[in-house]
Amino acid sequence: MSVTIDEIAGDVISRAGDVKRFLIAIAGPPGAGKSTMADNLADALRARGETAEVLPMDGFHMDNAILIERGLLSRKGIPETFDVRGFLDIIRAVRPADQEVLIPVFDRSRELAIASARVVSPEHRFIIVEGNYLLFSQGKWAELEGIFDYSVMLAPPIEVLEERLWERWRGYKLSEEEASAKVYGNDLPNGRLILGNRRRADVTLDVA
Repeated sequence: MSVTIDEIAGDVISRAGDVKRFLIAIAGPPGAGKSTMADNLADALRARGETAEVLPMDGFHMDNAILIERGLLSRKGIPETFDVRGFLDIIRAVRPADQEVLIPVFDRSRELAIASARVVSPEHRFIIVEGNYLLFSQGKWAELEGIFDYSVMLAPPIEVLEERLWERWRGYKLSEEEASAKVYGNDLPNGRLILGNRRRADVTLDVA
């Protein structure tokens, strides 16, 4: 399916009507372009006079010290390496738009989450949540079913993901061997897991 950011912005505004809070999910595998799309959609909504904020799921990565203790550091990013309960708590707190909610943001350059790094206020009408597992049908992630008002699934072909993931890890100055381990040992298998176990989205795109 092909649709522009402006078309999605128009669609969500139309669906939102006069509600005070409208939650949008942008889901997909690593390298699909979720964060870029979330930022662009927020800009498009603001350009139409709306208030919008982005809530990234990556802020709920477990700390590396915990992952080392559990033998999961090399698999960082799989479903078991996130604070799912904490994420669900935040989403449920954000849902009614009746209070200010402080959210964590992930700093990829330091590989850690920064607590209370962004504010979702009651005045933000559109909250754009982006992350791998928003439409994941397994485990505790399935509790997100029905909580979003609108959902977008980014599902590029595996070969496109592979190319983007190589670009990502080379950009962090990893060696070819280190980048290969990230791409083929973790990110691509995780991407296949996400694509193979997803709930239906309002919009599914093969290109972000």
